[in-house]
Amino acid sequence: MKSEKEKASEGLLYDANYDGQLLRERAECADMTHELNQMRPSMAAEREALLRRLLGRAGKALTILSPFFCNYGYNISIGDNFFMNMNCVILDGAKVTFGDNVFVAPGCGFYTAGHPLDSQRRNSGLEYAFPITVGNNVWIGAQVCVLPGVTIGDNTVIGAGSVVTRSIPANVLAAGNPCRVIRAITEADKERYTQPPRLPHGEG
Repeated sequence: MKSEKEKASEGLLYDANYDGQLLRERAECADMTHELNQMRPSMAAEREALLRRLLGRAGKALTILSPFFCNYGYNISIGDNFFMNMNCVILDGAKVTFGDNVFVAPGCGFYTAGHPLDSQRRNSGLEYAFPITVGNNVWIGAQVCVLPGVTIGDNTVIGAGSVVTRSIPANVLAAGNPCRVIRAITEADKERYTQPPRLPHGEG
């Protein structure tokens, strides 16, 4: 018979609210994130050491600013050169994978968890969890919400305030609610911001 943890890993409905093993694991994770969030920012080495105990995998050059919250920690895999700004949440009932050179702005949420539309099953404590994957060289703007099952392709930028309900391809700028592709990122974008902005007449 499958455990509730095994059901979660397979994308099946599972008991997230009353299963003893998952309750213990979430409590352990909550203690660790609480400890992290009480540490002074100047305690960089201690913070990184705790994060590496908490997370399933973390590459070189890891920075996550507090406050930070997650469910289990061990389902989170992070590549090299990762920066996550303050007040972010990862609900990692399923795997959440970040590639190399990922920048995450403040107030973002990555939510693998969802609940049945049927109220009887929802009230019984059942939910599901679908993995989230973020590719290499991705920038995610402030207050972005990434929902279960989403993949974000390499080199893509997600605009601030977006609600990402479906997967986004590589090499694009995407934004909105629901998040959609606005345009491709091209060679011309390398020239942006290389000159100071032109101010309206009478300013500056």
